[in-house]
Formats: sequence, structure tokens, C-alpha cells
Amino acid sequence: MEALFLILKDEETNKFLPWYPLKSLEETIKFYEERYVSKYDCPQGYAYAICLKENNFPIGYINVSMEESHDFGYGLRKEFWHKGIVTEAGKAVVAQVKKDRLPYITATHDRNNPRSGNVMQKVGMTYCYSYEEQWQPKNFSVIFRMYQLNFDDNNNFVYKKYWNRYNNHFVEKL
Repeated sequence: MEALFLILKDEETNKFLPWYPLKSLEETIKFYEERYVSKYDCPQGYAYAICLKENNFPIGYINVSMEESHDFGYGLRKEFWHKGIVTEAGKAVVAQVKKDRLPYITATHDRNNPRSGNVMQKVGMTYCYSYEEQWQPKNFSVIFRMYQLNFDDNNNFVYKKYWNRYNNHFVEKL
């Protein structure tokens, strides 16, 4: 929990994530229990710590939801940014998801955070569309870019839930 708190307390690390930085170890434990404990009871799930190879200390997390979107997400302590760590972990998770025969994964990023989109591209995902959402609980407007990677033979399938949910949706030329 202390390692998770180091990740979740940093304002810069959590700027583009859908929660506010946590303020205590107690908040971290509650966050973990609410977001992750039930996932470990599921027959299939993907919620991993990203650890340093030299000492196995957790410095980030990576997951794929088992909801309809199969959302691929990650977070990493800022002192480890720009070293290819999330890309390396992401490729391993993508390989496992493909092996387990999930049909696809999706991921979104705030267009003001293009480095996250770079990770998505490096693990094999393709940009599909953008949409504007009034982001909660932070309550401000965000343009998200939605990426997808299909693992089955249906290369034309695009997950359209966000497109259909939000009136302001469009395809950007990247």
C-alpha cells in the first residue's frame, strides 16, 4: 500500500487520471479496496503492479478492465517516466490478453497528454476517434482520443460506446 500511495499521491502523475491525488495511506487502502479487491475474485482479470527488475519494488500499475470496453490503463511514478517502462509492461499485458483470446482492448487519453497516446501506439493500438467529455469527478471538459487493438479477425470493428454517448465526437488527423 505504501508503494501504491507513492504513485497515487503525486499531482503530476495523476493529472490525467480520473481521480484526485490521494492524501493518506488510509485513502490509498480504501481506493485499492474499492477499485481492485473485487477484480481478484473474478475468473479472469488483468491488474498488475509494474515493478523494478532490480528489486521488485512497485513503481506503477497496468490493467485491462473486463467490462465491455476492455479498457487498457496505466500509471507510473513520474521519476520513471520516459524510460519505456510502461511500453515494456504494456507489451507483456497485450501479449497475455491476446493469448487469452479477448477480442479487443481500448484505451483513451486526454489529447493534452500525447505521451500516453505514444504508449498506446507502441503496444500496437490504433487511433479511432476523439470525443469531448465533461470529466468527473474533476468537472472540466476534456477531449479524449480513443485507441483500439483488435485480436480477432474482425479488423473493421470499432468500439463506438464513447462515440455514441457524447455529442461532440470527431476524427482527428494525427
